[in-house]
Amino acid sequence: MNQEQKREYTARVAQANRSELVVIIYELFLLALDEADAAFAKGELSEGVRHIKRAEGFLQELMGSLDYRYAIAEELMRLYRYVYEQLIFSALRRKMVNGETVREVMGKLKEAFIKVAKQDSSAPVMKNTQQVYAGLTYGKGSLNEVLLTGNDSNRGYRA
Repeated sequence: MNQEQKREYTARVAQANRSELVVIIYELFLLALDEADAAFAKGELSEGVRHIKRAEGFLQELMGSLDYRYAIAEELMRLYRYVYEQLIFSALRRKMVNGETVREVMGKLKEAFIKVAKQDSSAPVMKNTQQVYAGLTYGKGSLNEVLLTGNDSNRGYRA
C-alpha cells in the first residue's frame, strides 16, 4: 500500500460509520491479498507471507466484530474460518492456496456490506474528527488539489 492509499483510507476511516468501516476492512483485506499474490509471483516469499499476515489481521477483526445476537453471524463465522484456513495454508506453502475462491467469497461479502452501508444513516464512529472537503482547481498550466478542513480548533481531547 502506497502513501496515497494510506492517506485515502485514513480519511475514509475518520468519517465512516460502523457499516462503512466493515466495507473498508473488506477492501483492505482484498488489497493485502492482491499484494501477497503479486509478491509470491515475483518470488518475494517473505514479503508475500507478510501480506498474508496483514490479511489475517483484517479477517480477525471481522471475526471479532460479529454480533451473535443475529443468526447470520454463525454463517459468516463459517465462511471466515474457511478463508482463515486458506490463508494459513498460503503462508505455510508460501504461495496462494485457493486464492480465487477466497477472493470470490470475500468479494461477495464486501458487495453485500456495501448495500448495507448505503442504507445505514448512522453517525460516524469517530467523534470530533476533522471534516474533509476536497476538490481540484485549475492553475496556470497545472491542476491543483484543494483540501478544506473546516474548524480545527474543535478537535482532539479536552482536559
